[in-house]
Amino acid sequence: MGDPRPIIGVVGSHFSFPDQSLVAGCRPAYLAAVERGGGVPMLIHLTDDAEVLDALYRRIDGILFVGGDDIDPVHYGAAPHPQLGQIEPLRDIVELALARRAAADGMPMLGICRGVQLINVALGGTLIQDIPSTMPGAADHRESVWRGAREHLAHTIDVEPNTWLARHVGAGPLAANTLHHQAVDVLAPGLRCAARAPDGVIEAIEGAGPGLIVGVQCHPEHLWGTAEPRWTALFTAFVADVRARRGQ
Repeated sequence: MGDPRPIIGVVGSHFSFPDQSLVAGCRPAYLAAVERGGGVPMLIHLTDDAEVLDALYRRIDGILFVGGDDIDPVHYGAAPHPQLGQIEPLRDIVELALARRAAADGMPMLGICRGVQLINVALGGTLIQDIPSTMPGAADHRESVWRGAREHLAHTIDVEPNTWLARHVGAGPLAANTLHHQAVDVLAPGLRCAARAPDGVIEAIEGAGPGLIVGVQCHPEHLWGTAEPRWTALFTAFVADVRARRGQ
């Protein structure tokens, strides 16, 4: 037998039922995408127990930060914008700690939507807190939300040549959905832009060093099946790289 499938930690969140009770988890599309890529997803739940987080972290080979609410701007030294959305204090704390530990250890990281923003903040970057009110003339980056279809291809992104992303999905235009009102602003040290939207908004980042760090602003977990199959390679390539780097 070959190497066993690598374990990809997927950091979850808390969700409210109508009766206000909480559940812990994440959208199943993320788990399906990791499985399709050849990995085994393992949920990392939100907890303030450092020993539990350490035990979970030591069992994974790579980590995926998924979409969700806004990140508290206190973590990048900014005051809250009037259009700042809901924040999750515990999630911010847990994810920032995990991202910084992963970066220090060279553990591969993949970020989707909030996840790409989280990685940038964790490593010292900043965010645009609200695209519509701070970037006049920008495209509607919530279009897929208003359409009521997460798989709706709202615009293309321009993938930069000579990047990890271009190597696996191809350079140049790539169709994407869009479900966000925040975006990466100032890139953290050690990160570079890997793709932009036509209006200039950063749509993908990756590490400029030897460690595997990649993040995309769109939601490819809803696209790889039928809407834009090229996104399948994001997950298969990430998992393949995790497997190759395991034990190094």
